[in-house]
Amino acid sequence: MANQIDLKGRNAVVTGGAQGIGRAIVERFLDSGASIAIWDRDEKLAQQTASELSARGRVVAIPVDVTHYADIEKARDASLKALGRIDILVNNAGITGPNVTTWEYPIDAWQSVMRVNLDGPFMCCKAIVPSMIAQNYGRIVNIASVAGKEGNPNAPAYSASKAGVIALTKSLGKELASYDIGVNCITPAAAKTAMFEQMTPSHIDYMLSKIPRARFVNVEEIAALVAFCASADCSFTTGSAFDISGGRATY
Repeated sequence: MANQIDLKGRNAVVTGGAQGIGRAIVERFLDSGASIAIWDRDEKLAQQTASELSARGRVVAIPVDVTHYADIEKARDASLKALGRIDILVNNAGITGPNVTTWEYPIDAWQSVMRVNLDGPFMCCKAIVPSMIAQNYGRIVNIASVAGKEGNPNAPAYSASKAGVIALTKSLGKELASYDIGVNCITPAAAKTAMFEQMTPSHIDYMLSKIPRARFVNVEEIAALVAFCASADCSFTTGSAFDISGGRATY
């Protein structure tokens, strides 16, 4: 049985919430009493996930491409209409990009990873933060990666984008410190999700070899940490990176 985290009466947006880590976060939030707007560019899968989880709480699916600000504004307005307010934003949507050396990395692939992994969280924060300021309450949780701390070889765009997410978290956390708005990120080791399909077997083996726990993190473990960061209990810490790397990261 999972420990109880109180999110009753809170409304959350989870980007990339239709599968993988995002879905685990949605499930944990629903079990904690929150209402959820799943933002995902795969509209069919988002609707399916919302339907499958509807018995566990209030959940709506909203199609959005986080690389387009107009899409984000439209999704924000739809979420406000459906839920009334947005208390929690989880920037989870992400892609890995190819596993090649920096000097061989395709420029278009680099730009694509940056647009999803770094521009997306920035634009989602830009769209939603003003309403959090107006209500003087909010929790923002950005999903970064241990790769953003250490840099994985043959994953320069992914590593750089996640380092950017950590820095964005710290900057925004300082800007919002005078409000009851916490901005934190988590830095997980790899979890077995559909993102593994974008990686080479050798890169997967490399990531596993770096984890002292000698296993990949479970999505439920990530969701538990996100739920705490999204709760009212996380009321003092802001601009921080919460490590969940199985002992890999040392800072």
